[in-house]
Amino acid sequence: MNSLNSEAFTLFGQHILWSDMTGNIFGLVALALGWRRSLWTWPVQFVSGLVLFAAFYGHLTGSAGKQAVVMAVAVYGFWQWNRGKGQGADGHIAPRFATWRERAAMLAAAAAGTVAVALLFKAYPNLSWDPWPDAYIFVGTIVAMYAQAKGMVEFWFAWLLVDLVGVPLNFANGYAFSGFVYVIYGALVLWGMRDWWLRSRRGSQPVLEGAPA
Repeated sequence: MNSLNSEAFTLFGQHILWSDMTGNIFGLVALALGWRRSLWTWPVQFVSGLVLFAAFYGHLTGSAGKQAVVMAVAVYGFWQWNRGKGQGADGHIAPRFATWRERAAMLAAAAAGTVAVALLFKAYPNLSWDPWPDAYIFVGTIVAMYAQAKGMVEFWFAWLLVDLVGVPLNFANGYAFSGFVYVIYGALVLWGMRDWWLRSRRGSQPVLEGAPA
């Protein structure tokens, strides 16, 4: 695993690691595929988690554990999208807005989860360098992936909130490529949010009897 954690190159004075670069490139591709509502978004996300898990295992136990959870959610997302892939007129899933109950449940889960994970990180300092922001990003990522698996437009908002903390944290911890990727994530999130938003509005409009499909 040492080769994965070796330096690939230096960019703007930042040392880019092979593991950081490879895993996050897969993650970026997965997000782009998610925008297109392609079922392949989940296998690619799984590979991203697998690369980072292999890089962290035996070195950063907490980070490896987080990637294991990400891979588990990717499997769940694949199962969900495979079940609902015929809901949209184009053969993919049909995006929708979450109900107020679902939004409240996700917010409560994110808040409680962040506190619980942060306290765990603080109790075992070897699991994380920055317990609170790291817990926020980890739990926010899981919530975003869950909302994505359910086809909710809100998953894009969750990614934006994760980006706000993820960009400075990754640069501060020496994972410069992750920081650069999170910036690109932000642009993809805005475009993806617009696309899903418009599709959800079109999907909710009733079709008049006798009108062309």
